[in-house]
Formats: sequence, structure tokens, C-alpha cells
Amino acid sequence: MKHTSQAEGKTPQPIPTETDPQDALTLLAEDHEQVRSLFEQYDELGIRAHAGKQKLALQICEELTRHATIEEDIFYPAVRKAAKASGDLVDEAIVEHAAAKDLIAQLMQMDAGDDLFDAKVRVLGEQVMHHVEEEENEMFPKVRNTKLDLMELGMQLARRKEEITLPKA
Repeated sequence: MKHTSQAEGKTPQPIPTETDPQDALTLLAEDHEQVRSLFEQYDELGIRAHAGKQKLALQICEELTRHATIEEDIFYPAVRKAAKASGDLVDEAIVEHAAAKDLIAQLMQMDAGDDLFDAKVRVLGEQVMHHVEEEENEMFPKVRNTKLDLMELGMQLARRKEEITLPKA
């Protein structure tokens, strides 16, 4: 972490940076909050704000795709291995991801003015918020009670997230 310049007799204070390591659960929870905010922004747009809706929907789909990828590639396998009793939660999360990916694929082929576009974004938002609630309230507490190195796992998640390149829409 970077520090401020040291003034006379004062201890330097850390300045948060985007590259500071985070534990896995914090990183994932911040992703959840970011997507929640994007859905809220989408909901605030007017019925004819097609360009804004298209841009936000694309951003939502990209963020969810990155998030699902790091969870499926790294987080869920680690959880399954460390917390055997969480297997059902991991299985359910993977099924929820599949449903979200289906809606994401449909949205990526649509324009904001198309019939059902708003409905699909809304349903995606409802599904994602349900998924987030289960992860944060059921899975994350169980993960905290394991011997997983959450800082190391967080660094792995962050590295993988930076590596992900998505096709341009």
C-alpha cells in the first residue's frame, strides 16, 4: 500500500490503491455491489433512453461474465475443496450462473429498443440479486470458517479477472 509523505512527527497513512490486495470475499462482495449499482442505474433510465440502456446492459453483461468466470474457475473449486458441506451451495450457484449466462447471451444479441429487452434485464437483475443474497448470507459465512487463505485466493481472483478479455459487442 502506498503512503502519504511523512510530515514532522506524523505516522504516514496508507492511501488505498486499486492494486491493494483484497481478501476473496471482499473482492467478490465489491463486484456484487458494483453490479447492483449498475442495475439501479438501468432502472432509473427513462423508457426511451435506448442508448443509455444499451451501454449499461453491455456493462452489466461484461461485469457479470468476468465475475462468473473467476468464481467458476477459482472460487467455487476452492470452496468445494475446503468446505465439503458447501457442495450443494456451490452446485446451486453454478446452476444460477448458467441461467444468467443464458440471459446475457440473449441480451448481447439484442438492441435496447427490442421487445423484451427491458424485461430480460430486469429478470437478470432479480436472478443476480437472489444469487448475491445466497452467496453473501449462506456461502461466505461458511467460507470464513474454513482454513482457506482468503488473501491469497483474493489475489488469484484479481489476477484472473484482469486476464479476462471479452469479445467486443
